[in-house]
Amino acid sequence: MAADQINVEVCYATDTLTFLRALRLDAGATVQQALDVSGLAIEVPGIDLAAMAVGIYGKKKALDTVLREHDRVEVYRPLIADPKHARRRRVRKAEQAG
Repeated sequence: MAADQINVEVCYATDTLTFLRALRLDAGATVQQALDVSGLAIEVPGIDLAAMAVGIYGKKKALDTVLREHDRVEVYRPLIADPKHARRRRVRKAEQAG
C-alpha cells in the first residue's frame, strides 16, 4: 500500500438498511471527504448528513477530523426514545411483574 493513501470504512444502519463501504483515500482526508466519496447520500435518499452526528468507532467527531488508517466513520441516527425513560419503563414493568 502506498504511504500516501489510507483505507477507511463508512457505515450507516437503520432497521431495514445496512450501508458499509470500504474506501481508499488520500492521506489527510477528512470525515466529510469520506462521506462525500462513499455515495451514502445517493444510496439513502432523504438522508440529511449535515444534520446528523458522525463519529469514529463510537466517539463523536467533527466533519473536519482527519482520518487515520482503518478508521470507521459512523453516521448516527437521532435517538427515537430517551434511554433514561426507556430504562425507567423497563424497571417499572419488571417491578409490576415480580
